Amino acid sequence: MESSKNQNLPLVIAAFISIYIIWGSTYLFNKILVAELPPFLLAGIRFVIAAVIIFGIAAVRGKLGTVSKKQLINSAFAGFLFLTVGNGCAVWALQFIDSSLEALLISAQPLLLIIMLYFLEKKPIHLKSMIGVALGILGIYLLVSQGEVNAGPDKWWGIGAVFIALICWGYGSIFVSKADFPKNSFIKSGYQMLFGGSMMLIVSFALGEPTEGVLTMSNKAIYSMIYLIIFGSIIAFTSFNYLLLTVSPEKVATSTYINPIVAMLLGWWILDEVITNQAIVAALVLLTGVYFINSTRGRIVKGKSRV
Repeated sequence: MESSKNQNLPLVIAAFISIYIIWGSTYLFNKILVAELPPFLLAGIRFVIAAVIIFGIAAVRGKLGTVSKKQLINSAFAGFLFLTVGNGCAVWALQFIDSSLEALLISAQPLLLIIMLYFLEKKPIHLKSMIGVALGILGIYLLVSQGEVNAGPDKWWGIGAVFIALICWGYGSIFVSKADFPKNSFIKSGYQMLFGGSMMLIVSFALGEPTEGVLTMSNKAIYSMIYLIIFGSIIAFTSFNYLLLTVSPEKVATSTYINPIVAMLLGWWILDEVITNQAIVAALVLLTGVYFINSTRGRIVKGKSRV
């Protein structure tokens, strides 16, 4: 048994690096892409292509298996919550706010989720979680009350869109914890990406998003799209599901603290985004609150909440 654990250690380390660095970097690459492509179009293209690759790999390996009608319906609903609305709103918001601010706001998902569980399922909030919620609310207030955020009214559209995404991810997490899905996590992700991405393209068409930008993408945008498809959608999601089966949920949840830091540093380094002293204090307060929530005994349900 010990030998098996040692053999898996390099894979576990690689998977942790994946969810730490890759998920933290997706904010940067989505920010780059949204400057050239409309949000729902770019996200729809990303997830549909990722799904096709996943099913292609599964077919070659003979792992497609059979899927029931109920599992397909559940996958479509989860894809709608997590990707069509959740990811779609998160990418849309990047038109108005910095990637670092969005990453910090999204790190508050455990806070919102524990509140949703209290109202929807009457689950009690423990003392540590109450402290976490209070710190999280204070951290969010410090974030959104910065002068840089208040400078333009359009930024509030972005902040509002992020909170819509958080609500969808929260409800999606609760739904996924109880619904029937394909047992293979690779295939499960593929169906969610296929349905969610396809509905994103429908939303893009309904909104009249221009499509000509697809043919005139810069090399930087093309490389960003390739990165998001291969690393953000396929490798990181697979790593996440692998870790949930291999290590404790508490350890997997540590990505909640690392992703915003990676996003802030990349946004500052590559996009020249400003990191204010108030933002640093807000980040420390918010992430401390998330720590209190994640460390509470009796784990809260978890879902995929990345862009």
